[in-house]
Amino acid sequence: MQKDLSNYRKSYEKHELLESNCPENPMELFQTWFRNAEESETVNETNAMTVSTIGKDGFPKSRVVLLKKFTWEGFIFYTNYTSEKGKAIAENNNICLSFFWPALEQQIIIKGIAEKQAENLSDGYFDSRPEGSKLGAWASDQSSVISTRKELEENLLRIEKKFEGEEIPRPKHWGGYLVKPISIEFWQGRPNRLHDRIRYILEKDFSWKLERLAS
Repeated sequence: MQKDLSNYRKSYEKHELLESNCPENPMELFQTWFRNAEESETVNETNAMTVSTIGKDGFPKSRVVLLKKFTWEGFIFYTNYTSEKGKAIAENNNICLSFFWPALEQQIIIKGIAEKQAENLSDGYFDSRPEGSKLGAWASDQSSVISTRKELEENLLRIEKKFEGEEIPRPKHWGGYLVKPISIEFWQGRPNRLHDRIRYILEKDFSWKLERLAS
């Protein structure tokens, strides 16, 4: 099988990213870009982001998860701590997050350190989830090998019966990660592949160094 993609072409011409428009703190720029993506009506699931980790086998692996909160401190998402990504983070908590919003010709690449969120904060978010999502967190041993989908559905039925008529507590193997950024790169598509790339690097005094990268 062969398919030649060399003729795929697109000229990026919607926006520009100049140093004069960049705040001192990259979280301000992230907030601006995120809000613009939300309000654009052209981006589906603005909070969908790629999380990349290094597994025990030494290979990187990327998957899409949903950003659930961002603060001045960093970026928060939730997952099963015993999943493949959870085990990878336990071994090496240097991870990468990335957002790509094609309709805006923008992407953001974040290198950071992942830390488990405080249990009470994970409890609070878990309590806000729909009942089906709560049950799913209990029913799925995420990333484990199963024989058929029926096995997963039977697990869900068993969990439904177990918690019938009761409040569903957060499983201890499920919770949030806070990713504290050490670098954030903003990429804006430009004509002739001369894209704007602005990178913020966290300094030892916790200030941010801004630098432009060649496209």
